[in-house]
Amino acid sequence: MLRDITIGQYYPADSVVHKLDPRVKLMAALVYIISLFTFRGAAGFILVSVFLVFMIRLSKVPFSYMVKGLKAIVILMVITAAFNLFLTPGEEVLVHFGVFTITMEGVKNAAFMLVRLIYLIVGTSIMTLTTTPNQLTDGLEKALMPLSKIKVPVHAIAMMMSIALRFIPILIEETDIIMKAQMARGADFENGNLIRRAKSMVPLLVPLFVSAFRRADDLAMAMEARCYVGGSGRTKMKPLRYTKKDYMAYLVLIVYFAGIILLRIFV
Repeated sequence: MLRDITIGQYYPADSVVHKLDPRVKLMAALVYIISLFTFRGAAGFILVSVFLVFMIRLSKVPFSYMVKGLKAIVILMVITAAFNLFLTPGEEVLVHFGVFTITMEGVKNAAFMLVRLIYLIVGTSIMTLTTTPNQLTDGLEKALMPLSKIKVPVHAIAMMMSIALRFIPILIEETDIIMKAQMARGADFENGNLIRRAKSMVPLLVPLFVSAFRRADDLAMAMEARCYVGGSGRTKMKPLRYTKKDYMAYLVLIVYFAGIILLRIFV
């Protein structure tokens, strides 16, 4: 399960998406998330699906690798679908038992919410899989730079994001090591019901938190030892500059979002 988490991981490949400016990919992810909760009906679903398939093919990241990230949120998907299925009122009642009622509107809402959640994970994973943490940090800092005029610590926010993304795969690997060490001593994390398996995960928290705090303290000491001072005045080894393909990507993004808005209004 832990190996299936793809958040914060980078998949190297020679694709157009990998070569795009990180600011373009950040904006594309934001527009894509907004479009997921804007479209309605079959026409909007088809447009979003075509756009997602197009981006997956263009990124050259295996679809099976992206789908692995869904395994980590199966429980969240089931809970979301169940809430929409049983708690959505409607006129056309399909099933009624006890205090639970399943309506046609509930079925539609559950299906659409499940599709939106799946598309959300797969679509946003394209950004993290095709962009290194350093590129994401530089892109976020550059995109938010106008906020520095009103004293917003843009560089600190971008640095925290970069460190958080770097720590995700490290903590996943650390958790896997701790689990294997405890399983070698007789711990059981696979058998039993959901509550028992949740309780068996509690002994992992103490060594995991100790390891995380130790790594954070080591990182802070290393930054202080090197006299690190973020903010204005620092230069970039690879400064961000827009190219022709970045402007083409913005154009495609504008056309896609305009199509979503038009379908929302007229369909």
